[in-house]
Amino acid sequence: MNRWIKFSLVAAGYLLWVIWLGNFWWLFGLVIIFDLYITKKVKWAFWKKTYKEGEKRNIALEWLDAIIFALIAATFVKSFFFEAYMIPTSSMENTLMTGDYLFVGKLRYGPKRPQHPLTIPLTHNVIFGRESYTRLIERPYKRMAGLSSVKANEMVVFNFPHGDTVLVNYPTDDYYTHVRLNGRKSTLDHYGPVKVRPAGKEDNYVKRCVAVAGDTLLVKDGVVYVNHIPQPYFSGVRNTYTVVTDGQPLNQRLLNKYGISPAELYFDNRIPGYPNLPLNEENARELASLRNVVSVTQNIDVFPPDYPDSQLMLFPFVTSADFPWTRDNYGPLWIPQAGVTVTLTSQNIPLYRRIITSYEGHTLEERDGLYYIDGEETTTYTFGMDYYFMMGDNRHNSLDSRYWGFVPEDRIVGNPVIVWFSTDKHKPFPSNIRWDRILKFRFK
Repeated sequence: MNRWIKFSLVAAGYLLWVIWLGNFWWLFGLVIIFDLYITKKVKWAFWKKTYKEGEKRNIALEWLDAIIFALIAATFVKSFFFEAYMIPTSSMENTLMTGDYLFVGKLRYGPKRPQHPLTIPLTHNVIFGRESYTRLIERPYKRMAGLSSVKANEMVVFNFPHGDTVLVNYPTDDYYTHVRLNGRKSTLDHYGPVKVRPAGKEDNYVKRCVAVAGDTLLVKDGVVYVNHIPQPYFSGVRNTYTVVTDGQPLNQRLLNKYGISPAELYFDNRIPGYPNLPLNEENARELASLRNVVSVTQNIDVFPPDYPDSQLMLFPFVTSADFPWTRDNYGPLWIPQAGVTVTLTSQNIPLYRRIITSYEGHTLEERDGLYYIDGEETTTYTFGMDYYFMMGDNRHNSLDSRYWGFVPEDRIVGNPVIVWFSTDKHKPFPSNIRWDRILKFRFK
C-alpha cells in the first residue's frame, strides 16, 4: 500500500506540472512513474547496482547516482523556478551592486518553456568559451502561467535584445553600435568575427522597467514621466552631478557612505571638484550643505546630445529633427502593445523596423515610399507581442533602452529575488565581502 501512496503523490505533482507546462505529450511520463513505483519492469536508473546482502558498495557508482540526481534536480529548478545571476556592471548601483550574486525568480512572470532543450546542464549560453547549446531542436516561444505580468518600476532580468549577434573577441561590446558608427565591413575587419545566438540565449541583463506596453514615456531634464505622471522616488536612482569643492577632495568615508565605486570617482583640479559624481537627490542635498562644498549641480544633457551620446548612439539611431533626444530629454515614446495596429510612416518606421524584422520574424521592404511586409504591400502593422522600456538606476552609467530600444516579452526572464552573496572587486579579501548585502531580499 505504501508504494501506491508514493505513486499517487508523485503522479499528482507530475500531473500538475504537465498542466502548467501546457504540453500534454508529457502525460506519457506517467507510464514511467507507474513503472518506477508499481510494476518495476524496467531498470530506468541503469547505472545503479543492486547489492546482495553483505556485498561491498561501489563508491564511484554511488557518487555517479548522486551527481545525476543533482544535475536533473538543479536543471529542473533552473528552468522553471530560480536561476543564479551575477551583476557584472554598475548600471543598477546603488540598488543592485556590481558583484552581487542573485537568485532570479521565474514564477512571478511565468517561466519560458525551454526553446533549446539540448543545453549543457546549469549553463546559459557559454561553457569554456564555447556555446553550451545546440540548435538541433528549436521550439517557438511559449510562456507558462505566472503570478502577474511585468509592472512599471519593477526590476526585471531579461535577455539583452541586441545580444543576438556577438563580437567574439569583444563580447561585452554592442555589435550594432559598432556597425552604425563604423560600418559593417570595418566592424568585421577590426572587431570580428561574430557569432549569432537565437532568442533566449542572449546574455542576461537586469534593469528597472520604467514603462510597459501601451504606456507613453517621456524623460524631461532627467526625470522620467509615464503617461504624464512622474516616476516615484527610489533611493537607488542616481544621476551625475558636478560638485565644486574648496579645492580639496571629499572625505573618502563620505564617498563610501554614498556607495560610489572608485571607477566612478574622478577629481579634476581645474574645477576644482568632481565633474561626474553619481548621487541620488538626498545625497546631493547633503553634499550641498557641507562647508567645503561650493556647489552641486545636476548634469543635464540637452540637444544636440554630447559626445559620445550622439543621435547614432541613442535609439532609434536617426540623425533627423524627428528625434531631438538626449539621455536626459528623451521622448515622448509610445511603447508597442500586442494587438495594437499602427499606420507605418517614414517618421515611425525607425522605431518599429527591428520589431517587425528581428523580434517578430517578418521581412520588411521599402520601395518608392511604400512598405512591403512578407512581400505584401501594406500601410499598417499589428504588433504580435508586448514590449517594455528598461532603464538602469545609475542613469548616466547605464546602457539601456535609450541606447538599444524596446525589450520584447519573449526576452523577459524573471525578477531579482535575493542577493545571496556580494563582493567588492576594489577591495582585498576578506574586506571585499559586503556582509550587509548577504541574504538581502528587499530592493528599492
